[in-house]
Amino acid sequence: MSEHTPVERPVPQEWVQAMERLMQVVDTLRNPDGGCPWDIKQTVESLAPHLVEESHEMADAVARGDSDGICEELGDLLMGVLMIGRVASEGRGFDTADIARGIVAKLIRRHPHVYGEVEVDGSGQVLRNWEAIKLQEKKDKGEEQSTLSGVPRSLPALLRAYRVGQKASHAGFDWPDMSGPSEKVEEEWQEFQQAIESGDKTRQTEELGDLLFSVVNMARKLKIEPELALRGTIEKFTQRFRHVELGLQSEGKLPQDATLEEMDRLWDQAKQAQSSE
Repeated sequence: MSEHTPVERPVPQEWVQAMERLMQVVDTLRNPDGGCPWDIKQTVESLAPHLVEESHEMADAVARGDSDGICEELGDLLMGVLMIGRVASEGRGFDTADIARGIVAKLIRRHPHVYGEVEVDGSGQVLRNWEAIKLQEKKDKGEEQSTLSGVPRSLPALLRAYRVGQKASHAGFDWPDMSGPSEKVEEEWQEFQQAIESGDKTRQTEELGDLLFSVVNMARKLKIEPELALRGTIEKFTQRFRHVELGLQSEGKLPQDATLEEMDRLWDQAKQAQSSE
């Protein structure tokens, strides 16, 4: 046996039973004879937005550190994939088994260091090989062969910026250390300040985009997911502002009726309360 021949572990029977049961439930819900009216009328197109929504809900659970929530949302995602596979089997030319076979073949093809004889010197080499294999696959299919073409345009802009930076980095286009992105953030900040002083809204928009992209690149170099970082800050801001609202409410006021000094006082209280938790 080759040293690269992986030892395939048997799939636990409880996993098989759980997946079989879920697929049975999906099939029953879709069955025109006694199934669910809502599920029966769904199409691949109508289900796609739900899959995106469930992905965001899973990301929210990750940001909260909610293990039970992560498990639940992953279940919703899995059900969504299986339901789309079930719907597709009725006229799209593929089904759940094709989905599974396709991803198995892709994973094996893109892991020649596990299933073949390719030697790698770490995760960096794995990622470079992965991108090279993807480009070859696109070439074989007659598709655009850009390193960045695999980043969906529909991603939220912050996440898309992160993935674009990752892809470029895997292709070797990146700073060697943190000094590069740090200097770039400083440079873009100065240019943004100049744009503000110019009063040119188009220039301000462009420079703000450059600044945000440079901050995302810094996050990437630090191995910080900017989407999760920003979600955490939004949650923190929301909690503190709610403290401000409740504090004003106890004084018979609305935020619109309070001074900035009054709100700042309550905001500082919220900060102190959070820091002591």
